[in-house]
Amino acid sequence: MTTALSRSANTALPQVSGHQPALEGMRALAALLVLLFHVAMETGDALAPGVGGALLAGGDMAVPLFFALSGLLLYRPWANAAIDGEPGPSVRSYLRRRAARILPAYWLVAVVALLLWSREHLGTPRAWLEILTLTFIYNPAPWWTGTGPRGLGQMWSLCVEVAFYVLLPLLAVGLAMLAARGSDPEGRARILLTGVAVLPVLSLAALVIQFFPEPRLHLHAWPPRALGLFAVGMALAVLARWAWWERDAAGPVRRFCQTLAASPGLCWSVAAAAYLLGCTPLTGDRFRGAEDFWAGVAELLVTMVFAFFLIAPLALLPQEPTARPSWLRTFLEHRTMRFLGRVSYGIFLWQFVVLYLWRDVTNQEAFTGFFPLDLVPVAAGTILLAAATYYWVEQPIMARVTRRPDASATPEPADADRATAPQR
Repeated sequence: MTTALSRSANTALPQVSGHQPALEGMRALAALLVLLFHVAMETGDALAPGVGGALLAGGDMAVPLFFALSGLLLYRPWANAAIDGEPGPSVRSYLRRRAARILPAYWLVAVVALLLWSREHLGTPRAWLEILTLTFIYNPAPWWTGTGPRGLGQMWSLCVEVAFYVLLPLLAVGLAMLAARGSDPEGRARILLTGVAVLPVLSLAALVIQFFPEPRLHLHAWPPRALGLFAVGMALAVLARWAWWERDAAGPVRRFCQTLAASPGLCWSVAAAAYLLGCTPLTGDRFRGAEDFWAGVAELLVTMVFAFFLIAPLALLPQEPTARPSWLRTFLEHRTMRFLGRVSYGIFLWQFVVLYLWRDVTNQEAFTGFFPLDLVPVAAGTILLAAATYYWVEQPIMARVTRRPDASATPEPADADRATAPQR
């Protein structure tokens, strides 16, 4: 079937496949933000009263940002296929690539953390099973405190990501079956976007279960709570492809996409306003997060707005760059940002190991220390280990996996192989 890409030569339309360097830079920015947040929490600066502490505590909003990026990059091939009326990507190839991308590097860090701080549980098969399969967040009576074992506390969000990876093919097939009721690509795109819009409603339903009839705060780390955040990226994937098929050259979808892509300053101003709102008590306590239903609703809505307007001007960039790229594109496509984006998964994986080792060596108690003095060595050590992991573990394994033939595979965007979640 003739696709929209061959149907139109309009290079002002959004890029809907292939590598997007600006999104790589976005991952770097978010990875650094979450690293800064964790160091600030450990030193107590993010808990200090005043504007400075509140702004540092808002760093955990990198979580919805990475969920949205995963929704965009991983769902995009399925969105394209559903709108075009073509078969979707190979599920077998997709799952194999996801497993190769996520598990080997994670297993390395998990074993290191367990050997350093959880030796008394090394003989417990259940502990190994839960950690290595990223299912420890479902343990109703965990042997650790907080969000995970020491050195692995941030991995709760990777557990959510992995659950989304497994769910996505089923979700994509269901959405595609609904979209098939449309008589043309525009009709299919409209139905697809409506289906994606149901996911935030499911997140709100998860909040009801979380807080009624009594609060069960551990459900905050369960996947249903994050569906609305993944939906942000999925909606952007649908809009980008829809723009290619819109009959009217000045139609609302095309104008919407082109306006956001051409207005990074406006979009990021809205995202900044959402960030500031997320730093207030409206979205819950700085340390414990949303502790009641309405704070949870506010947190969900604010973070969805934050992620959408931060990513949208990049996700909807035209496939052919303009003669004078915007300041945002110039910044995020700088070689330093792209390098940090490539190693961002390692930054996520290693940050707590490096942070706790540094504080053990310097004999610092929890919520004490000098933030700048801790940030520099922790960031440097984390980036070095992340680079080593990328070049010696991630890259060789992914190169081997991508060389394996799969006749049923539909090529995925290059960015999808790096769609990971360095998070809180």
